[in-house]
Amino acid sequence: QVQLVESGGGLVQPGGSLRLSCAASGTIFMVYNMAWWRQAPEKQRELVAVITSGGGINYADSVKGRFTISRDNAKNTVSLQMNSLKPEDTAVYYCNGDIRSSPYRRSEYWGQGTQVTVSS
Repeated sequence: QVQLVESGGGLVQPGGSLRLSCAASGTIFMVYNMAWWRQAPEKQRELVAVITSGGGINYADSVKGRFTISRDNAKNTVSLQMNSLKPEDTAVYYCNGDIRSSPYRRSEYWGQGTQVTVSS
């Protein structure tokens, strides 16, 4: 069984920074894309950033230049460095991974979510 566990959320003032981390554990053969999504109250879940196993990266337009996604393939972790945070970044942030847990099973997994609140 594969699990994704996030950490690093919290309350920060506008203009501040936070770093989110996510670790995949369990029986893992291969980790393909890893991503961060977020969902604000009464809004649809949106893709924030995605990083491929080869290091290719894409960001939502709303976070370009402010957020940086990175991964450590040896540790099966993905991080999101968030700078110049704005109140509109307030949301529950979810880690997502496309993971092969056996030669015959490849699935998409989600973390439990971590709250990020940007407020003065």
